[in-house]
Amino acid sequence: MKPKTAVVTDDIYLKHFTGESHPESHHRLEVIYDMLQDEDMQGIFKELSPRPATQAELELNHSLDYIHQVASTAGRSVCSLDPDTTTSPLSWEAAQKAAGGVLVGIDAVMGGEVENCFALVRPPGHHAEKSRGMGFCLFNNIAIGADYARQKYDLERILIVDWDLHHGNGTQNAFYQDSQVLFFSTHQYPYYPGSGSISEKGEKEGQGFTVNVPLPGGQGDEDFGGIYRELLQPIVSDFKPQLILLSAGYDIYFQDPLGAMDVTPEGFASLASLIMALAHSSCQGKVVVTLEGGYHLKGLRDSVKATLKELAGDSLLSGTKKTGKLSGTTERVINEVKGVHKAFWPSL
Repeated sequence: MKPKTAVVTDDIYLKHFTGESHPESHHRLEVIYDMLQDEDMQGIFKELSPRPATQAELELNHSLDYIHQVASTAGRSVCSLDPDTTTSPLSWEAAQKAAGGVLVGIDAVMGGEVENCFALVRPPGHHAEKSRGMGFCLFNNIAIGADYARQKYDLERILIVDWDLHHGNGTQNAFYQDSQVLFFSTHQYPYYPGSGSISEKGEKEGQGFTVNVPLPGGQGDEDFGGIYRELLQPIVSDFKPQLILLSAGYDIYFQDPLGAMDVTPEGFASLASLIMALAHSSCQGKVVVTLEGGYHLKGLRDSVKATLKELAGDSLLSGTKKTGKLSGTTERVINEVKGVHKAFWPSL
C-alpha cells in the first residue's frame, strides 16, 4: 500500500546558518531528520525533494525589490535583514527551496499522489511581510503556497491554521482583505510581534476571515483542544475549505525556551488529529503542513514525530481521549472570539 503522507526534506535547509547561539539554528532540522530514521518511521512516508520557487512564485506574496534584496545576500558571509533575521552564503538558495518545498507538497496533495504532506523546511516563514523579512523568516512559505494553490488549482476556499506561539503577522496581512483565504491563529499575546488581537478580524471583503485567538500563556493540551473544537470546527463547517494549510510551530511545547505554553507531544498529536478530521469532512483529507518555530530540540523532535504519525495514520494516541475541564481563561477567550465572529460564522 502506498504511503498517504509525504515529507519534503533537503540538506540545503541545514546550510542556512544563523549562528550557533541563535534559537532558529540548523540543529532544529538535524534532530528532525535524525528522527525520520527511527525504525518505526520507516516505510510510512513518501520522500519528496524540493525545487526552488521561481521569481514569479515569490512575487505572489513579496515585492520584487525585497526578492532582489534577499537574492543579493547569496554568497555573502552575514547579512542582517532585521535584529533577529540574518542570512549566510546559502540562505537565498535555502529560502527559495523552503517556499518551493511547500509548493511541491501542494502539488503532491492536489495531484492525488499523497493525501497530506509535511514540508520540513527552514528558514520558517509566517512573519515575513510583503517587503521585509523578520522574526527569523525570509519568505512567507505558507502564504506563497496559498496563492499558488488557488492560482494553479482554481481554489476558492483555503484555510490556513497557525498554532505557532508567535502570531503570524505576515500571513495575516497577506490575506487581510481576502475572503478566499481564512486565517485561524492561536498564539501567546501580548508577545512578539505584537499583532493578533481578537479585534483584528479582517477588513473589506476579508472581514471575518481572520480569526485570532490570543492567549496569555500557560495553556496546555486540553485548552488548545477545546479551542479547536469550539471555534475552528464550527467555522470549518461553514467555510468548507478545499485545502487546509498548517503553519506548525512547536514553540507552544511545554519546555520551549521562547514560550510559556504547556503543550505536550500528545497534545500536538491531538491537534493534528482534529485537523485531519476537519480535512476529511471538507476536502478529502487534503492537508499541507510547513514547519515554523520550535526551539527545544527534544521537544521539537518528539512533537514533530507525533504530528507525522497522526498524518500517516499511525497514531501515538491511546483510544481514550482526555476530557479535562478548560481553564477559566480559555473559556473567556473562546466566548470573546465567538462574540466577535458569530456574525460571520453561524455555526458558532
